[in-house]
Amino acid sequence: MTICSRLLAVFLLLVAPITASAQEFPTKPIRLIVPFPPGGPNDIIARVIGQKMSELVKQPIIVDNRAGQGGPGSLPHLACELFKLTAKIDIVHVPYRGAAPAVNDLLGQQVQMTFLDLPVILPQIKTGTLRGIALGGHERAPTAPDVPTTAEAGMPDLVIENWYGMVAPAHTPPSIIARLNKLATDAMADPAVKAKLAEQGLTLVGDTPEHFRDFIAADIKKWAKVIQDAGVVTAK
Repeated sequence: MTICSRLLAVFLLLVAPITASAQEFPTKPIRLIVPFPPGGPNDIIARVIGQKMSELVKQPIIVDNRAGQGGPGSLPHLACELFKLTAKIDIVHVPYRGAAPAVNDLLGQQVQMTFLDLPVILPQIKTGTLRGIALGGHERAPTAPDVPTTAEAGMPDLVIENWYGMVAPAHTPPSIIARLNKLATDAMADPAVKAKLAEQGLTLVGDTPEHFRDFIAADIKKWAKVIQDAGVVTAK
């Protein structure tokens, strides 16, 4: 079985160090680093929105996939730990480098369940090869209306809404951050982009850098408690 979380996508941007002014930027291609292998939700979102941003700035935006070790401390792992704490059951956590390998092992019955983002698992849910047990959002997803929420499944405290954001280096000038933020929100407002990602079960939210920073801080606090309560050992 699989338990899927709905996605809340919030975008800023990750770029190389910048020297151009906001009026001139960008004067050369932008490298968008995705720290996961191709095929996962990070990759899907980056390519769809990155393509539209590229059209707006008339510069290439190069998606650079750099898969890390993955697993311990990731949201799927923490979702599993929160589920264990809420349901008071024990589950063995198996770390993966990305969503695609996890789906393959689930289909091959190497694992019995997984916590995955809806865009990754939606094709298998629609064809019936995998069954969505519950969605970690507050509402059912229009693209998977038969999958109940965790609240409907009897676990109202098990809310797991994944989100994706783009960030820039710490010392990027505020004017460049503002320029990138406008490009990203303009790209997300494009009807074709919204429709394509809605098909994947994504909800797009254009936001300000300041609010996004506060949002991250609140999320860190929430999951820090789960890590402490579950005794999770994260990578150093």
